[in-house]
Amino acid sequence: MSGKSSTQRVARARGHVRITDAHRQAIDNLPKGDALTIAQIAGIQGGKRCSELIPLCHQIPLSHLEVKIQLTEKGIAIEATAKTDATTGVEMEAYTAVVVAGITLIDMLKGVNPDLVLTDVMLMEKTGGKTNWLRE
Repeated sequence: MSGKSSTQRVARARGHVRITDAHRQAIDNLPKGDALTIAQIAGIQGGKRCSELIPLCHQIPLSHLEVKIQLTEKGIAIEATAKTDATTGVEMEAYTAVVVAGITLIDMLKGVNPDLVLTDVMLMEKTGGKTNWLRE
């Protein structure tokens, strides 16, 4: 027993995939299908399987896991929000969702040009537990 109280815990993470003009032109016509939607689904699956991927990560019941993916001027933005009512936080689930979505985008786009970078993966905020935290 950890001695921690079960509380609602929320974590939000984000990341970014840098793409080239060739990727931008090809993204709506890829042989594997709709890259943004497939990456969103992969991110959700990855976040749900976090404890299988990260050694010593607790398996926790997620009440919500949302992954948003958006094509921007600078590339592809990824944001994941994980929620639970548990005695441990959901930061790793949010991080994992972002990374799995990002590498899925890389897998789908690498045939156009392998010059892809998953970058700026970071926790943006966490609430619940002993302390709340927000990136400034």
